[in-house]
Amino acid sequence: MDAVAPDPSADPFVKRAPEDAGEVDEARAKAAEHALGAARAAGTAARETAALTRVGWQATRRFIRSAGAGETGLAKLIDVTALGSAGDAFVTVSLAGTLFFSVPTGEARGRVFVYLLVTMAPFALLAPVVGPLLDRLGHGRRFALAGTFGLRALLALVMAAAVSGTTDDGRRLYPAAFGVLVCIKAFGVARSAAMPRLLPAELDLVSANSRVSLASLAALSTAGPLGAGVVTLFGPEWSLRVAFLIFVVGVVLSVRLPKALDDERGAGGRAVLAEHLHEGDAAPDEVEVPDAADTVAAPPRAAGWAGRLRESRARRVQAVGPAVFDALRANAGIRAFAGFLLLHLAFLLRAHPMHGLPATALIAAAAAAAGVGSAAGASLGSALRGRPAEVTVLACLVASAAAAALGFVLFGLITILVVAVVAGVSQTLGKLALDAMIQRDVAPHVRASAFARSETLLQLSWVAGAGAGTLLRPHEGLGFGLAALALLVPTAMALRGALRGRARRRHR
Repeated sequence: MDAVAPDPSADPFVKRAPEDAGEVDEARAKAAEHALGAARAAGTAARETAALTRVGWQATRRFIRSAGAGETGLAKLIDVTALGSAGDAFVTVSLAGTLFFSVPTGEARGRVFVYLLVTMAPFALLAPVVGPLLDRLGHGRRFALAGTFGLRALLALVMAAAVSGTTDDGRRLYPAAFGVLVCIKAFGVARSAAMPRLLPAELDLVSANSRVSLASLAALSTAGPLGAGVVTLFGPEWSLRVAFLIFVVGVVLSVRLPKALDDERGAGGRAVLAEHLHEGDAAPDEVEVPDAADTVAAPPRAAGWAGRLRESRARRVQAVGPAVFDALRANAGIRAFAGFLLLHLAFLLRAHPMHGLPATALIAAAAAAAGVGSAAGASLGSALRGRPAEVTVLACLVASAAAAALGFVLFGLITILVVAVVAGVSQTLGKLALDAMIQRDVAPHVRASAFARSETLLQLSWVAGAGAGTLLRPHEGLGFGLAALALLVPTAMALRGALRGRARRRHR
């Protein structure tokens, strides 16, 4: 066999023949030109992004401080709320490691039920402990808000140490996460109960609550991706350390809030709240607290569990007023539908993908549609200035029932996205109107307790709806039809309550 001569070009130690020098120089020049063009484009994009961010920031600041919010201190309270939402976003991104839908359906349902129980756990303390405690701190709301930030800062450090492996995360991580959830809810209750004290005369309560919600959504939308980037580059413990710094700043800003926040009458005065009361109703500061003699002279307890249930309901209605009670019941129906829709769509789109799209993309699209609806609901709350809150709550409930019926009749991907948007709008806008009614009608000395019980009932309704959505077998539009039928009950009750309230106002 003849020996094959080695190829000199294949030997790295053999000097190759040089290529055409002109072609090499031209290729290098083109590469340098492309690199320079890319650098210039990146610089231009960065400058434009910075300019747009600066313009958007300035427009947001003008909006938050408009209509007297800057003078009364409401804008500062909104800033503190946005800061807390940003810190909470960093904490959430750091702990978001469990995927419910990356496992078989049976196991996913079990994980969902565990998650639902965890979400209800903080509310076991909110209504019986946190609400009454905040009512007792009626003259120290600034320090109560600062305390929620301080506890979150401390717990963020504990979780950072647990995640990094320097401590036993099995014993410290989950209790610390539970404590953060309790602090988040306590901050929301304290802020909502005290906000009327900073309400300017040019704003109504629904518009003020809308500004708070918009600022919180903006902070979450900005801090969420930043937190994800920190987790990707440096690890979850560093995201928690960033949250610690944010919460420390929150402590300082909370203490520096206007002193009117600790005043019973607040910066806006009781005349501002009186404008939002029905004619003939007592102002919140004029609500009398029953004394011991009234308690002794109370009628005897009703016999039987049905009588005790009616008596308990009558006491609750008397404590918050029939209008607030009806609005709370309507919001419970809306919140239950939102929870049902979230979990039912997750299993439905996983079991029956549409248009050849992956289930993950479909679920993300539905979640994005609900997020767009929430943002739209917060914006509508600011635009619907002067509209009665009772009408807004009723409209949100009717819209949810109509959307569910539409999903049953015209089941499809576009309809699902429309229903998700309507559910997001109704949940956010209905909650804003409910908060305004509690701030308007409930006496200041029990307002925090009313907010705590409201949050607990709404979360319980969400969990019940989500549990039903998890248990229901996914079958095209069947779930929407059942949801529409279920929403008929609170809708009928809300309509009856609206007619009853109209009759009461007519006879005054």
